[in-house]
Amino acid sequence: MRDDTRLFDTIAQALRERGYALCPNALPPELTQALKAHLKVMQDEQFSPAGVGRENKYAVRQSIRSDEICWITGESTAGKAWLDWAELLRRDLNRQLLLGLFSFESHFSHYRPGDFYRKHSDAFRGEANRVLSLVAYLNDNWQDSDGGELKLYLDEAEQESLLIQPEAGTVAIFLSEEFPHEVLPAKRDRYAIAGWYRVNTSRGDRVDPPQ
Repeated sequence: MRDDTRLFDTIAQALRERGYALCPNALPPELTQALKAHLKVMQDEQFSPAGVGRENKYAVRQSIRSDEICWITGESTAGKAWLDWAELLRRDLNRQLLLGLFSFESHFSHYRPGDFYRKHSDAFRGEANRVLSLVAYLNDNWQDSDGGELKLYLDEAEQESLLIQPEAGTVAIFLSEEFPHEVLPAKRDRYAIAGWYRVNTSRGDRVDPPQ
């Protein structure tokens, strides 16, 4: 796999300066191809309706989000390669930004035409262990007319926003507590990986992340 030192430096600098990084063509091409090939052989039953909330508050609410997901465990060759790349990034961001990132979790997401995810936050200030949100896209030849953008709100008043097209190889990463966001409806099937770097909040008999 290629040396991603320059890319990781760019991500760290952007996170330091503005709290988010948008990097087109960032994912190594061989990894992008492996992940896309893996998606083609995955069975529909491996995906399940996505929910909101965690642990005992988890629920499927299709009025909020209508996509399907499949958690990445590293059992497949492509899944392991993805987790290995995410681990390299975790170590580098800890080295440069001293974030104390402890673990990483991620899943494939599939948005069928018309699917969406309403505006939400991945973490709430002082109440969550998700520190960084990471999205990698796996869609070739995405056009403006296809929709399906990630809309990232950049200020507290939510007057300024950034639209991110889900083009294959693009990586977006941002502070989970700082940036509400939503996925706009697409006109074609839309595939991505969503992931979160976490700090360790294990205590007593509670293991983090929950299994």
